[in-house]
Amino acid sequence: MSTHFDRPGLPALGIVSAMEEEDRQLLSNYGEFLPVQEGDRLIDEGTDQNSLLFLISGLLHVVTTKDDKLVLLARVEPGESIGEVNLFDPAKASASVVAKSFSQVWKARRNDLDDFLNAYPEAAGRLMIGLLSEMSRRLRKMNQKLSNTELQNALQEFFH
Repeated sequence: MSTHFDRPGLPALGIVSAMEEEDRQLLSNYGEFLPVQEGDRLIDEGTDQNSLLFLISGLLHVVTTKDDKLVLLARVEPGESIGEVNLFDPAKASASVVAKSFSQVWKARRNDLDDFLNAYPEAAGRLMIGLLSEMSRRLRKMNQKLSNTELQNALQEFFH
């Protein structure tokens, strides 16, 4: 019986999709792989948050509480990440993150990514492009939602 186990790796999805396999393997050494059970909380709203979470498999929900009710803000699917903003602007978590199924998550703290940047600046540059692309897509999507909401509000005012 073999006692050798391969270290999990980061798949070519999402923020790491532009990175070469070798660079993804190197990056995986700068974080930790977490098996997360259904119902586990990865982040609690209002707590300090300084980590990037990258979903390899499973499903996560981003939720907040409003008027004593749980509100779903987003579904996080494999290849998606959360926590990017707090890498650059550390703050309290604006929402909670809960596993909706068994999930495999890669977690890297700010100092892990700083160490990776110093050791492998070219690969880290591709990671930063992936992070900025993801953040830009989210900002564009949020702007579209805001624009649609404003249009709906204007139409409601016009017809009432």
